[in-house]
Amino acid sequence: MDLVSPIRGRFSTFKKCTSFETTRKSSAPFSVACCMPGPAQYEEGPFVSMDWRAFRAKLVARERAPLVEEVSSSGSGDKWAHGIYEPERGCLLIATEKLDGVHIFERTVIVVLSTGPEGPTTGLILNRPSLMSIKEMRPAASGPMFFGGPVEEEVFLVSPRGEGVLEKVVEGVYYGTKGSVGCAAEMVKRKVVEAEELRFFHGYCAWEWEQLGDEIRAGYWSVAACSASVIQQATVGLWEEISGLMGPTKVW
Repeated sequence: MDLVSPIRGRFSTFKKCTSFETTRKSSAPFSVACCMPGPAQYEEGPFVSMDWRAFRAKLVARERAPLVEEVSSSGSGDKWAHGIYEPERGCLLIATEKLDGVHIFERTVIVVLSTGPEGPTTGLILNRPSLMSIKEMRPAASGPMFFGGPVEEEVFLVSPRGEGVLEKVVEGVYYGTKGSVGCAAEMVKRKVVEAEELRFFHGYCAWEWEQLGDEIRAGYWSVAACSASVIQQATVGLWEEISGLMGPTKVW
């Protein structure tokens, strides 16, 4: 059955995709209008309230006491991660040992870009470098391309600024697609972001809401909230790093 409900207009129609099969995307990528504000408009405003995700992480750290020191020693800076029950925007899907041997998803860590019962859940594999390159992205790209998933669409993540121009994942992490690469190039040109802060992905992952829930309950994925810095600084060794950051397996 074809799934035709777009993600708030951000992704074009794609066929129903399981996480264990490659799905080819047939429609053209969407485009995002680029209305670049001046650099002054990106200046940080006064602190108003703590990010609720960071607040929850503090509660988790407090609950873990007296193991907090041990858990904190496995990370660095403001990095944190802890288990949660349900997927949410900006969370991580961490492949369990049940996916060992499934080449595309073995030991992968996926950041969830969007989720909800009214449309498919989408995400990007963060720790799978690719040998591909896309010439249209060269003006903004300075690093390697990554394999984001089996649904064919070029997507990029940018940090730490993109408010009003790109789609927000969590505070400090934004994303766009091939149609908005021009915006990313303009942001680099205007020194809003550095080229090194852009990460480009070929493809993304997609599930129907019930489908992902079934896979989580079957034990294929662990779900974790994490700090923006974990997403921003993701490397090939992210799967092992997340395991260390999460510490005790209690979920929230």
